[in-house]
Amino acid sequence: MEKITLLQLLILSFASFRLTRLFVFDKITEFIRNPFFDEVKEENEEGETEVYYIPKQTGVKRFFGELLSCYWCTGIWMTILIVSLYFLLPVYSEPVILVLAIAGIASMIETIIQQIMEK
Repeated sequence: MEKITLLQLLILSFASFRLTRLFVFDKITEFIRNPFFDEVKEENEEGETEVYYIPKQTGVKRFFGELLSCYWCTGIWMTILIVSLYFLLPVYSEPVILVLAIAGIASMIETIIQQIMEK
């Protein structure tokens, strides 16, 4: 196996970060998560409706629901996917990994700027 440079490690890390957030949090991938969760609505003390997503209770749907509800768990599997693709299909995966890494860095910058602007 070839050695990974610091730059490659950073790119792979940011790509893994972004892909994980894409699957666990982003609205655009909600259709992937929906089959694995039950939606529970509750009214809070202010009379507002809050929505909670609870993993399904049985079988494979429960497994994937639990997986997708855990950022750290999903992150491990997304990292395995990213690194595997990087080594097995570098010509095809490198552009995708680079885009994910840049998007990950951009999201971090945006979060920092939003926090600064709120102060």
